Amino acid sequence: MTNWKTLSAVLLGSAMLTACKSSSDNNEPAVTPQQELAARLAAFPQEGVELPFSVLRDDLIDGKTMAPFEVRNGGYGSAMTAHPSNLGEFYAMTDRGPNADFVGGAYGSGKSFPVADYTPRIGHFRITANGGVEQLATILLKRPDGTLITGLPNTSALGGTGETPYNPDGTPIVVDPTQPYDAATNPIKLDDYGLDGEGLVALRDGSFWASDEYGPHMVHFDAEGREIDRINPFTADTRTRINLPAEYAYRRANRGMEGLAITPDEKTLVGLMQSTMDLPTKAVRAQTITRIVTVNLETGEIGQYLYQQEKAANSNSEMVGLSNTDFLVLERDGSFLYGGPKGAAGVTPNAQKQVYRIDLSTGTNLETVTLQAGMVQDPDLGLTINGKTLEQVVLDGGWDALATVGIYPVNKTLLLDMVVEANYPHDKMEGLWRIDEGHLGILNDDDFATWSTGGVLEQKMLDAATIDAGRLYIREADLSVD
Repeated sequence: MTNWKTLSAVLLGSAMLTACKSSSDNNEPAVTPQQELAARLAAFPQEGVELPFSVLRDDLIDGKTMAPFEVRNGGYGSAMTAHPSNLGEFYAMTDRGPNADFVGGAYGSGKSFPVADYTPRIGHFRITANGGVEQLATILLKRPDGTLITGLPNTSALGGTGETPYNPDGTPIVVDPTQPYDAATNPIKLDDYGLDGEGLVALRDGSFWASDEYGPHMVHFDAEGREIDRINPFTADTRTRINLPAEYAYRRANRGMEGLAITPDEKTLVGLMQSTMDLPTKAVRAQTITRIVTVNLETGEIGQYLYQQEKAANSNSEMVGLSNTDFLVLERDGSFLYGGPKGAAGVTPNAQKQVYRIDLSTGTNLETVTLQAGMVQDPDLGLTINGKTLEQVVLDGGWDALATVGIYPVNKTLLLDMVVEANYPHDKMEGLWRIDEGHLGILNDDDFATWSTGGVLEQKMLDAATIDAGRLYIREADLSVD
């Protein structure tokens, strides 16, 4: 592959000569957007660039160092997508806000939310001429009535899995924070509009679709961040006009619809589940079988496909559409190359942070597959074989057990290995940006620089000296389609 920095320099030089000639003729600049993008890519450093951030609070005490640490208003890495028309610009989304595992709570297991009223948001960014990244705008996500949403869990009827939200001091987050908890008059605060966003696409009309880890939900937001539509598996939810298959309600807690893409014609959403669903129970979760769902936004037609992970319980963390059938899938584990918060004990030389190309047309559509003896489309569990879900079939007999009845996962081909390419130090590689046919942006979720060990909050570290932060990398990759 031609070195893109050399090519960019040639293009920029040519553009400058053309601009000089044009300027003398008609005083109009002639540098094209493509040439400007090439120059910006040429200036972008191989080691990547940190996204800008502010500090949400710095009064909490780190459980390891016993010194105050920063909860940072970064977090723009749970999802990423190209601006639909402006070259060199992208959107990135936060998840539900700063949070960490909380154990030993009086009201059940859950999460600590250091900033309980945090509003999930979309940031608008661009790469600059001097090799940096600047934030252009922030879009706060809102309910249909225009009020701000939170990142707090949904109720159980709409996908909540019993996660109790706690303050850092161990008290539950309640409806009226000025008063103590009371089950009847001041209950634990939940939010059916709460979003734990993990997938994002930007449409040409300025609106966005986002997917999340709660429902799972697919939510349509207008250009100002106001909800205008919603898709989920819950038929009783009056906010929906299209429903996902009922089996998607069996998503594993905190491992929901982690990736979202849209076909180039903007007619079909494609959602990617992070890990094996608890279908029908968590006994099946330590496997490599994961699901992809397609939703035709015009007809409501649903498709389903299987994706086979490289390792059991890996995380599929992003999806990008290249054509109506070709997509990128980001697959990773949860380890740190240089140890992360666990220090030397956490060093993982074989950490996996990879991007694959897949072709949906090579997999079996579970919604239209010809039913053989023992196969049933169960209204709650989806396609079953002799009374077992596909997850149970693979648990008992491996992927060969599905192949014997003509069910195959989509084909996948390794495109990029960021541990090899960049000694990638982050645990959560979660954002992909198709810049053009030859360049791919990669972004991590820094968890707002917040971590916990044994339920005690601390600064999230990549190594002994480096705080985790959202960092954009750009790498050459063949993203062309036939």
